[in-house]
Amino acid sequence: MIVSRRLILAAPALAFGSALAQPVGWTVATEYPATSIPGEGVTHFATAATAHGLPVTAATDGPGGYRSAAALTALAEGRFAAVDAFAGALAAVDPLFLLSSLPFLTASHADAARLRDLAKPHYVAALAKHDATLLWTTPWPPSGLWTHRKVTTPEDLRGLRVRTYDATGTEVLRAAGATAEVLSFGEVNARLEAGTLDAVLSSGDGGAGRQLWRWLPNFTELNYAWPLSLAFASNARLAALTPAQREAVTKAGAETEVRQWQAIIGRLEANQRVMRENQVAIHQPDAALRAALRSAAGTAITQWSGRTGQAGAAILTAYGA
Repeated sequence: MIVSRRLILAAPALAFGSALAQPVGWTVATEYPATSIPGEGVTHFATAATAHGLPVTAATDGPGGYRSAAALTALAEGRFAAVDAFAGALAAVDPLFLLSSLPFLTASHADAARLRDLAKPHYVAALAKHDATLLWTTPWPPSGLWTHRKVTTPEDLRGLRVRTYDATGTEVLRAAGATAEVLSFGEVNARLEAGTLDAVLSSGDGGAGRQLWRWLPNFTELNYAWPLSLAFASNARLAALTPAQREAVTKAGAETEVRQWQAIIGRLEANQRVMRENQVAIHQPDAALRAALRSAAGTAITQWSGRTGQAGAAILTAYGA
């Protein structure tokens, strides 16, 4: 059999083109459990992208030690093609990422959605500086305190060793008398097992996903914030896709955005049902505790606005209009 020299020379190029059309290991990761709303989001995205023609795998529960604070590093190192990250954990990248978890700024699903719309261009621009593209956002149910003992008064809070999810929460709870520190969710269980934590600032969603009732059988409904998680992809990994595959990512991201903001409706009630089924006592803070936290929150918001300059002030002004 005689094979032409032209065909032999063309073969490597054909093989190279075929390899480019086949993305290597498209995985989207989150540090949260599959049952949490961010976990459901990455699963939905993977299913939708696969249906649109790009096979994607969802990885939950912090695969390989993945944490939100290291999300951009994980992308840069090529560990994942896309990630979900708690926005507040990215404060070291840009303090604007703390916006959604500013205390007592949002009081409802509608508030959180409006704040997201105002901040979205800033999130997109900040991620672009790190070669990442925003895919979708996920709202968390409002944050409260999971505690070992009942906490409803300022006296109950004093000296309490509390895990917070960002620097602002740490400032607020310290100002109100607690001993607070930032910890990723992946570190919480070990600290609770060791007896070095008394409380966790988290939504009912995150707490239920981690079954915090095993150590913390009380939950105080602070309605502290409706924070966001952000999902974004590596620009390098996107560039390696075919146009059709990139379209699959775009479509799946848009569908996941819609799904996540619809799923949050009724989530609070569902979480409370699960909590009560697991003998969690749900409490309301008294007026004095609310006042103490709001006073500390005002200082934290002012400090945040100072760090973010005109951009942060413009968002807050537009949100308050």
